[in-house]
Parts: sequence; C-alpha cells; structure tokens
Amino acid sequence: MNDALPEILPAEPRRDQWARNLPADEALRWLRSGWRDLMRGPLLSLSYGLFVWVLLAAALWSLIAYGADYILFPALSGLMVIGPVLAMGLYEKSKRLSLGLPVRLRDMLFVRPVSGYQVVFAGALLCLLMMVWLRAAVILYALFFGLLPFPGLDHLIPMLAFTPTGWAMLMVGGAVGGLFAALSFAIGALSLPILLQEPSDALTAMGTSLVLVWHNLKVMLAWAAIVSVLFALSVASGLLPLIIVFPVLGHGTWHSYRAMRP
Repeated sequence: MNDALPEILPAEPRRDQWARNLPADEALRWLRSGWRDLMRGPLLSLSYGLFVWVLLAAALWSLIAYGADYILFPALSGLMVIGPVLAMGLYEKSKRLSLGLPVRLRDMLFVRPVSGYQVVFAGALLCLLMMVWLRAAVILYALFFGLLPFPGLDHLIPMLAFTPTGWAMLMVGGAVGGLFAALSFAIGALSLPILLQEPSDALTAMGTSLVLVWHNLKVMLAWAAIVSVLFALSVASGLLPLIIVFPVLGHGTWHSYRAMRP
C-alpha cells in the first residue's frame, strides 16, 4: 500500500482585526469630508463653533483675570485634550447627515449618545488628564526657575527664548507635553465617537481607540499632524479661526471613526 501523505501547507498569516491598511493621505480625505459636512448646513456648524469659541475665550479670560496666567500656555495645549468632548454635537451632525436625517441645532447641543452617561465619565477622565498636565507644567517651571513669583507673560517669553535655562525648559517641557499629547490623542481620538454610536463603557471605548490608533499609526499620525497644525495656526491667529477650524476637525473626526469602525 503506497498511499501518499497529505501535503502540509504552511499556516496562513493571521489577519489583524484592528489594522485598516489606510494610506497616510486618507487623513486629507477626512479633512475634506469634514469641510463638506460643514457646508451642508454651515450656519449650524458655525454656530456650534462660535459657542465653543466663547467657552474657550471665557475660560482663558478667567485665567488671566484671576492671576493664573502662569498656566496659560499649558492650558492652550490642554484644550486639545478635551476637544473630543466639546465636539460631540459635530459628530451628531455628521452622523445624521450620513443617515439622511434632519439636523437641528438642538440635536447638536443636546446629544443622546448610545452609551448614555459613559460620555460624561470619558469627559471627566480627559479633564483629569488635562489637570495632571497643567500641574506637571507648574512643577516643571518650579524645577527650572525655582519658587520665584511668575514674572508675567511679557517677561516669560523673552526668558524662554533667550536664556539657556529657558531653552532647557522648552526641551523638557516639549518632551513631557508630547507624551501627554500622544496619550490624550490615542485614547480620545475615537473613543467619543464610539460612545456616541456604540453601546460601550468609557474605559473600553478609550482602550479601543488606543488599539486602533496603534494599529493604524501611519494614517492616525497624519490626522494628528493636521489637527495640531490647524489648532496651532488658530491659536497664533488669536483663536478666532477656531470658529471654522473646530467644526471642520470635529466633522472630520467622525469620518476617521467611520473609516476605523466600518
């Protein structure tokens, strides 16, 4: 009896359930989709952007008025941490547009996420992360400049730009801030859209967001760069461009979520 043994084939590579294999320029498509959503009912998106701008301007004015201007720069960067929470209404508009549903400003201001109050928990966690970043910034200042009183913004900028101690603080502060920014982006980029659309808890949504960002690093880094550049340009222009930029990025974030969770 000369029965041939069955041929043994190598195991097929396991498919990565998290990887979407999207090119980096897909992030530009999300940005264009965000602009299209803004233009489909621009008054709604711009009114929402104005509402967010008023909130941010009031918060920054309060810092200056109550003598907390020493955390003004960290607070500006910290706005990106809580940005996904503030953009919930923009996700709702994009969701309704994709479903062919009517959109009203009331729907955007009073969103009813599938995950209910887990959105509040996620927002609290992101706010806590921002507060930790603000405290870390104060500690860094004390480590480099001691316990001297804050000299004011008019003296701080030359001190950072033209002294070796200032350069060192900028380098270390940039590295620490970069870590906070990376963490906040990884857990916040997709978690709020997930909570809006899917039944989930806040920690699971944040973990899912982190895993999706990690397994789609190329396109998500491109999206993070777009968000950072547009936000930095808006801050450098006195925050007014945020009235337009924030809605575009909010709508674009919804499209990034739909690409990651088809």
